[in-house]
Amino acid sequence: MDDLREQLAAMLDIGVALSGETDINRLMQRILDAARELVQADAGTLYSVTEDHKLKFEIVITESLGIRLGGTSGAPVHFPLIPLIYEDGAPNHNNVVASAVNQNRTINIDDAYSEAGYDFSGTKRFDAANGYRSQSFLCVPMKNHEGEVIGALQLINAHDANGRVIGFTSEHQHLVESLASQAAIALTNRQLIHSLEQLFEAFIGLINLAIDDKSPYTGGHCQRVPELTMLIADAADRAREGPLADFRMTERDRYELKIAGLLHDCGKVTTPVHVVDKATKLQTIFDRIELIDTRFEVLKREAEIACLKGALADSDYQQLLAELDDERSFLRQINVGGEFLRDEAVERVRTIAKRSWRGPDGQPRPLLTEDEIENLCIRKGTLTDAERQIINHHIEVTIQMLEALPWPKHLTRVPEYAGGHHERMDGKGYPRGLKREQMSVQARMMGIADIFEALTARDRPYKEGMKLSQALTILARMCKDQHIDPDLFDVFVRQNVWKDYADLFLNPAQIDAVDIEPVLAIARGD
Repeated sequence: MDDLREQLAAMLDIGVALSGETDINRLMQRILDAARELVQADAGTLYSVTEDHKLKFEIVITESLGIRLGGTSGAPVHFPLIPLIYEDGAPNHNNVVASAVNQNRTINIDDAYSEAGYDFSGTKRFDAANGYRSQSFLCVPMKNHEGEVIGALQLINAHDANGRVIGFTSEHQHLVESLASQAAIALTNRQLIHSLEQLFEAFIGLINLAIDDKSPYTGGHCQRVPELTMLIADAADRAREGPLADFRMTERDRYELKIAGLLHDCGKVTTPVHVVDKATKLQTIFDRIELIDTRFEVLKREAEIACLKGALADSDYQQLLAELDDERSFLRQINVGGEFLRDEAVERVRTIAKRSWRGPDGQPRPLLTEDEIENLCIRKGTLTDAERQIINHHIEVTIQMLEALPWPKHLTRVPEYAGGHHERMDGKGYPRGLKREQMSVQARMMGIADIFEALTARDRPYKEGMKLSQALTILARMCKDQHIDPDLFDVFVRQNVWKDYADLFLNPAQIDAVDIEPVLAIARGD
């Protein structure tokens, strides 16, 4: 009775452990270790059934020889797959574990060397090479809740209380069969959850693919920001001093943040392509600078005609051509949007706009329309205020989309993480104007990742990717101005997260020498 109580208690403990394990490799390791411990077996193998009807060695253990392969050992298993069905369609009954799977029944053998029903030649070669003696075998199919065999347990050499090798008893068999049943269900559940996670991540990939298909300038961003976010998270988790010394992330926390990173810009599926891809100030479906070039050509032809008719002196004609060429060159230059536009440049645009040209109907028109003037007078970048609002609206759409989903408990913070990457520490960000203390550490991480990726990205239509020193200096100023989190920025810099990211994603030409102390001094406002 005492032995029975101990066995029942062990089975209950094993059941609890199996149901709580989330990693498939650790789960399989627990299954095999538990089976061996229950019946004091020296060796054991756990197999999985592949889709092409073969047995794959997942874990191999021979305790007395110090052999541990697969599972959590870190040593791969290189044994060949065992076919369950031969090429002629006949089931494999020569191999004992294949036969147990094919017949869906347990096979219990007292001594392999005297067993005539199966081919143990491979076992005997192993024994001869390692000075071992494989004697008793117990092969148990692992069936899920639908009765489908998904794997098998093979145990070798049970021991009695005195350490002698014995055959597996009927009690041993019953215990291992019970364990195999529990294990198969736990393994099936874990595999099902894993499959659902893969499906979910593939669906997220489709969203990012849709964004990428709309604009090649944002698709890379959607992939790089999650990578950088996780690098920052790992660095924060490693911190052992300072404000983040107590910050820790479990595997579930990491997965939640990863999903948020992948979805942080999903609202861009609604953003018009001509705004996302606006490479110049005058670009819509095409760059309207070509229309302005045509108008300048019209003015030059009119001047030439006036000169030929004697209405314009040759010197005045040449001076006018020079003025028109200079004005056209100026407009083409500022159309790129690479530098901050000063007041005198804005005034010159308005002066040029007052020139008159004749359209196809012969009526005089201003050289530049009001919309063209507005776009050419953009002070920084290529977007008007209205277009910037369209871009900014994507984060509101992102939050709406994510908050509409029925998230499971371990992913409930995804909308908050993903929706906070445009907020500022001083409350001047958008869309909700949150301050630092109102935001999670993870959301603040995403803010840094989003900005640093944008600064260094080399696939934008309107700029080249910055060098590391320049990007870090700008990020330090944003830290001083309470745009990004100072504690996370300190970790980002001191733990060389920026360098790890650069090695993964930046061109060698962007990776210049960086002295972090001046960067940290700027961030502190020294």
